[in-house]
Amino acid sequence: MHSHTDHTRYTLLKRLLWMVFIWSASVLGLAIVSFGIRAMMTAAGMRV
Repeated sequence: MHSHTDHTRYTLLKRLLWMVFIWSASVLGLAIVSFGIRAMMTAAGMRV
């Protein structure tokens, strides 16, 4: 039988993993958008 502590620890771990997943997905999404904007600017002749 599982104790209350095991359930609490599992719930905390699950929440932390979801937070890391959502943060990683948002960073990846932002990187994709920024590279897309940079590619469009380069294609339009705006070079740094």
